[in-house]
Amino acid sequence: TRHGKVVLRWGDQKQTYDLKSSTKAIGVTAVGLALMDGKFASLHEPAAKYHPDFGVPPEANREKGWLDKITLFHLATQTAGFDKNGGYTELLFEPGTKWSYSDGGPNWLAECVTLAYGRDLQELMFERVFAPIGIARTDLRWRANSYRPKEIEGVMRREFGSGISANVDAMARIGYLYLRHGRRQERQLIPSWFVDAARTVPYGVKDLPVVKPEDYGNASDHYGLLWWNNADGTMKNVPRDAYWSWGLYDSLIVVIPSLDIVVARAGKSLASQRNPHYAPIEPFIKPIALSVRDKGKWPGAPYPPSAVIRGIEWAPAKTIIREAEGSDNWPITWADDDNLYTAYGDGWGFEPKVDRKLSLGFARITGSPGDFKGANIRSETGERTGQGADGPKAGGMLCVEGILYMLVRN
Repeated sequence: TRHGKVVLRWGDQKQTYDLKSSTKAIGVTAVGLALMDGKFASLHEPAAKYHPDFGVPPEANREKGWLDKITLFHLATQTAGFDKNGGYTELLFEPGTKWSYSDGGPNWLAECVTLAYGRDLQELMFERVFAPIGIARTDLRWRANSYRPKEIEGVMRREFGSGISANVDAMARIGYLYLRHGRRQERQLIPSWFVDAARTVPYGVKDLPVVKPEDYGNASDHYGLLWWNNADGTMKNVPRDAYWSWGLYDSLIVVIPSLDIVVARAGKSLASQRNPHYAPIEPFIKPIALSVRDKGKWPGAPYPPSAVIRGIEWAPAKTIIREAEGSDNWPITWADDDNLYTAYGDGWGFEPKVDRKLSLGFARITGSPGDFKGANIRSETGERTGQGADGPKAGGMLCVEGILYMLVRN
C-alpha cells in the first residue's frame, strides 16, 4: 500500500500463514498498550517486578545473580541474555552486555504483559487493537503456547517469540497502524512515542557484540523493540527509516515512513542467498523502494494541523543574517534566563572561533532578531569531534525548569 491505498496484490488474500517470528513485532504492540495504560511505568523497570517466577526454571539462572538486573527493555531489545529456544532457557550473559536473538526472552516479556493485565493477550489485542483496525478473528489467530504450560495464573499464556497466524491483509493493517504512529482515525491506539522507539535503534543497544554474528551479522546496529530496521544503511538502496517484522520463511511487515509505504508478505521463503544476514530480503524490499517516482511528494503528517500555527513565510534570502560560517544543525531553545541556547555541528562556532572543528559544540544567543550576538560555550565533557556521520550531532534541544536537555544522534 502507498498513501493508504492498495497498489498491488498477489496470491490468496484470505489464506492465513504461520508468521513465526513476525509474532515478535505484532506482540510487542501489547507492550505499547501496557505503557499507555500505566500497567508498566517504564520499559526500564525490572521484569521481576511483574513476574514472581521470572527467569526460572532453570534454577541455574537464579544462581547467576542476573535476574533482578533484567528489565523489560532488555527483553524487548534481545539484550536480556536468554538462549534462543522459546521454552525455559539458560542465561548466556549479563543483561545489556550483548545482543542475542531469542524466543525465550520475548516469551518472558509476553508473560509480564499477561500478568500485568491478568488477561489473555489474544482477547486484549482483539479488543484494543485488532478489531479497531479491521482485523477479524478469521484473519488472525494466536495459538496456545507450544513451549510452556498453556496457562499462567489461570490465564492463557501466549508467546511473543512465535505463534501468530494471519493473512496478508491483517499484516498490512498492523503495518499501517505503525505507519500512522499508532493512530486509527481519531483514536490513538498505542503511543506514538512507542512506535518511534520500536522502529529505531535504542540507546545502549547500538554496537553491542552480537552472539552468532555468522547468522545475525551486526544486528545490534539495526534492531529496535522486536522490529528490525535499516538504521545503519545496510540495505544501500532502501531508506534508513524502513523497518519490518521478519519471521521464518520470510514473513514480512515492511513499513517505510519516508515513502508512505506498507508491504505485507508471507508464504514460502524468498528464493535468494541466505548470507549475509539481510541478503534474503533485500532483493524483495529494494525494488519496492526504488519503484517510487515521486519521492519528494509528502502525503501529509499523520496528525491534525495546528490550530495555532497556520503557516510560515520565508524572508527574502538577502535579509537573512548568517553568522558562525561553516557550522550547521542548530537545534535551539529558549531558556529561563531569556536567552537562546543552541548546538552546532561540523564547524568552529561563532567568532572568535574555537580552536578545533567540532561535530558537537555549544553556544548562547542574546539580543534581538536584528541585532543578536552568538557566543561559544566550551564544555570538556560535552564537545565531540568527527566529520559527518562519524561524529555525534545534536538533533534537538529543550530547556525545562532550568535544565537543558539535548537529543544526540550518531
